[in-house]
Amino acid sequence: MSDELKFIRADGAPAAIGPYSQAVTVDGWVFCSGQIPLDPQTGALVEGGITEQTERVLTSLTAVLEEAGSGLDRVVKSTVFLASMSDFGAMNEVYRRWFGAHRPARSTVEVGALPRGALVEIECVARSGTGPPR
Repeated sequence: MSDELKFIRADGAPAAIGPYSQAVTVDGWVFCSGQIPLDPQTGALVEGGITEQTERVLTSLTAVLEEAGSGLDRVVKSTVFLASMSDFGAMNEVYRRWFGAHRPARSTVEVGALPRGALVEIECVARSGTGPPR
């Protein structure tokens, strides 16, 4: 393993909207910045409600993880930020579909506001490599 930082940029996810990287890898770990539901081609917030926005966030997060040599099946911890806890059930259904039987540790919190008026943001920490973590 190397203690060298590698900064990740995935085309399948929107470019960072500030002075940060989509993810950073170091020592076999992938630290993903929060993804909000932006279209990677236009940078615009996706149309629809919490279901559509959660789908876009997890599509982007998957692209970032794959670019980093990882995947959703290697996520150890995620944090979900919701603009309204009333969206928890719908977000959770989409999240459950994407993660399948894999159950990383997770925190879900309601926040005052999210960038660009998003309803959801998700960040995670994963192991690099493919296949289930050892």
